[in-house]
Amino acid sequence: MKDEAKRRKDELREHLKVSILTMRLRPGDDLDEAQLSDAFGLSRTPLREVFRQLAGEGYLDLRQNRSARVSEMSHTTLRDFFLAAPMIYGAILRLAALNATPEQIEALKASQEAFRQALRRGSGEDRALANNRFHEITGEMAGNVYLLPSFNRLLIDHARISMTFYRPADARMVESVSQACAQHDAIIAAIETGDDAAAAQLAEDHWNLSRDRIEMFVMPEALDVPMGALPRSTA
Repeated sequence: MKDEAKRRKDELREHLKVSILTMRLRPGDDLDEAQLSDAFGLSRTPLREVFRQLAGEGYLDLRQNRSARVSEMSHTTLRDFFLAAPMIYGAILRLAALNATPEQIEALKASQEAFRQALRRGSGEDRALANNRFHEITGEMAGNVYLLPSFNRLLIDHARISMTFYRPADARMVESVSQACAQHDAIIAAIETGDDAAAAQLAEDHWNLSRDRIEMFVMPEALDVPMGALPRSTA
């Protein structure tokens, strides 16, 4: 009976994680506890245990006497994301190169193959989830109890931002994702050889590639006008 309850909790946890990362559940959405309880055969207590776990990982916000909701993304969130991401990504990959075990390296290689397959034949959701898993493993390699919670929260918002702006028909975006795949290979090589300096540089290169794509979505060229200035009339 305990095994069955654990299985159902694990299924609910994975369902919510995937739904949040792929934006099926959007930032700020309230969770329907009654519907989830019925769907996964869980009473209120184990349901809320899962909610607390996901809140601790950054997926959910818990509120007093109100339903749990998907963690928000706002202008403040985006600003903090841009400030923190390059520092945290760099530290994670540097530590990954120093601490990775052979088993973790094999898992990273397998996740990279899954990412390649998603690029060839998968959906946007498959691509985002495979990319997220690749970076999750680098966090596991780093093994730092202080950095990991912040890194995992970055990965959640990175996946959600990517799901928002990625357009598979856009040639520039397709090319940048191909570059990201090549950078993954270089990251694996740096980690496998224990080259922490190269891993840190690759983190910066990889972040710059993502940042360019995100900035293209947040501030398209048509809106690139100095503050206080009006676009020149074409009349």
